[in-house]
Amino acid sequence: MTPASQHDPRPPYQQAADAIRRDIETGRLKAGEQLPSHSKLQERFNIANMTARSALRVLREEGLIYTVQGRGSYVADQPGGHRSDADAAEGIEQKAEAGADPEDSQAAGSIPEALHALNEQLRTLNAEVQGLRKEVDELKAERKQR
Repeated sequence: MTPASQHDPRPPYQQAADAIRRDIETGRLKAGEQLPSHSKLQERFNIANMTARSALRVLREEGLIYTVQGRGSYVADQPGGHRSDADAAEGIEQKAEAGADPEDSQAAGSIPEALHALNEQLRTLNAEVQGLRKEVDELKAERKQR
């Protein structure tokens, strides 16, 4: 993709967010796939680090991507669903810790909400496992070089 255009009236973060959004919508970036790092986005769009972060924030707020702290950002499976799923998961966990009956519809919310929350947790765990596998492979390769 091309760097942010100086002739485009939109702010550079919006140009970058729009380009990434197109990549998601066209399938160039697929559900569950990790997005390039901030530094790669900076290079791709010729933008500053904070500008790249702002572009990702826009996409996160739209529910197109989600971020696993320390691991990176990933394309969401269901556009628009991650923000409420994460909130629902947190609410269910808090109620479970407080001793609420998970079968109680008021405690768990609706069953679809609970399923979406669990799905979000599984996606987050899967992303973390993938990151750990990569780290283990790197450590094994480093160990072999010694």
